[in-house]
Amino acid sequence: MEKIKNIKFIASKSSGEVSGIIYLPKNSIGFYVFAHGAGAPMNHPFMNNAAEYLAEERIGTLRYNFPYSEKKKKYIDPAPILMETVRSAINSAKDYIGDIPLFAGGKSMGGRMTSQAAAKEMLDDVKGLIFYGFPLHAPGKDSTERGEHLYKIDIPMLFLQGTRDKLANLELLKPIINKVGKNASIQIIEGADHSFKVLKSLGRTEEQIQRDLAHKIRQWIEKNI
Repeated sequence: MEKIKNIKFIASKSSGEVSGIIYLPKNSIGFYVFAHGAGAPMNHPFMNNAAEYLAEERIGTLRYNFPYSEKKKKYIDPAPILMETVRSAINSAKDYIGDIPLFAGGKSMGGRMTSQAAAKEMLDDVKGLIFYGFPLHAPGKDSTERGEHLYKIDIPMLFLQGTRDKLANLELLKPIINKVGKNASIQIIEGADHSFKVLKSLGRTEEQIQRDLAHKIRQWIEKNI
């Protein structure tokens, strides 16, 4: 695996620079612009491990910070800034990947901000969106409002969801995916929570789960390039 040096790019006109880390394996079959969740910056262990396992599957990644996480602030940036940062990250990735097929998405909030950006205006050259735990609603507040923008997206989407995810009641998410139609598919991880941790009684480690997720992503990418 080849690790490109850490990069900087302008997140938005008002927010200044943020950091990113690019992994670009040899003979990459795809490249994933990978946004972090609300409480975990780009170098969180989940993000680090996911990038490593994706690289083993010959999928490159750009992990990056949103402005608030770059500045180590507690309060999340407004949605317009988050979505502009997504677009800036995608444009920055293009400087490094040549003609490798481009995908985008992220963990939890990072995935939702990517999909909201795509629903507002097409993400240039992005062939599909990948969500590590799409956050359909707040814990204990089941609703579908956060998923309504998905109907406006006309590129393939992959949802990786755990059965114990308190931020996505599958009985609400599945009908949305079905309504989106052939562009949306879901991979359900039995016993996994929003962080893809599973009960010890199931006999699977976090590493096994993450490697499985990376493999599922590779299989999906191969169908969409």
